[in-house]
Amino acid sequence: MTGGPLVVLVGPMGSGKSTVGELLAERLGVRYRDTDADIVTAQGRPISDIFVDEGEPYFRELERQAVVAAVSEHTGVLALGGGAVLDEGTRELLTGLPVAYLSMDVEEAVRRVGLGAARPLLAVNPRRQWRELMEARRPLYTEVARVVVATDDRTPEEVAQAVLDALELKDV
Repeated sequence: MTGGPLVVLVGPMGSGKSTVGELLAERLGVRYRDTDADIVTAQGRPISDIFVDEGEPYFRELERQAVVAAVSEHTGVLALGGGAVLDEGTRELLTGLPVAYLSMDVEEAVRRVGLGAARPLLAVNPRRQWRELMEARRPLYTEVARVVVATDDRTPEEVAQAVLDALELKDV
């Protein structure tokens, strides 16, 4: 195994992990990988279908396995699903890695994610559920993060640059 991912992005749904991750990978001259996309590819169906058909515990186990594989195999930019940090083993796995937590407030989340999106954990009263999710997850994101980068009122390019600066990485 090499040293693992060059950058790991964590944060809530809609924080821009995929968009920023792709920009970072391009600027660093490395590959981008997303554990949610890995799960969708392996399962051949959307995450929302996995939640409905199999339940959240089943999905979380798939997610845990996807993170273990990605951290051990990938040396570029890696984005984790919003709930990946719920698993204690995942948090331990991230120890010592260059993890950036992309944070945002609820109004920004609503603007980006929308209220009608296919987000299984936000099906009823999305604003309240998002706040509750963040109350549970914010300390976990902070625990695993080497740096925290606010994404509110910033373009993806500005967020990518802030991550590079905070982690002291140089683009190619």
